[in-house]
Amino acid sequence: MRREKQGLSEVAAGSEVAGVSPGTGRVTGETPTEAAGNEVVAVAKRRRFAPSYKRRIVRAAAACTEPGEIGRLLRREGLYSSNLTQWRKELDAAEHAALSPKARGPKPSATLAEARRTLVLETEVQRLGKKLGRAELIIDAQKKLCEALGLPTAEEPLR
Repeated sequence: MRREKQGLSEVAAGSEVAGVSPGTGRVTGETPTEAAGNEVVAVAKRRRFAPSYKRRIVRAAAACTEPGEIGRLLRREGLYSSNLTQWRKELDAAEHAALSPKARGPKPSATLAEARRTLVLETEVQRLGKKLGRAELIIDAQKKLCEALGLPTAEEPLR
């Protein structure tokens, strides 16, 4: 880190330093002439932490008693306070889930539940089909009655 800062100050002063890309402040590992042609920039990847590492850091943070000790721990490990906060929540949720009572009895079957749902929907479709048939019969009877009495129907414009 100090080397990079030192290199940046030298670039700012106008001297060429091997391995520092001019104007960007990135250490590339190339000479300034190679860096001017084509610069290779690493793609950032999200860091992943093992559960055992998370537990170790949360326990170490819980053991900190002196002011500023947690900050030193986080700096030493290269972590943010939000990491520690999130990991504490995850650990509490895992402990709560481990201590909560388990549901007893047979576990519900997804295929059986889907079959029941299908049966309910098919029954509903049949019921609505019958209701539609009755409504169509009533509408037909109303049309015939209007024709017999000489009244206009909804399909014909008023005279």
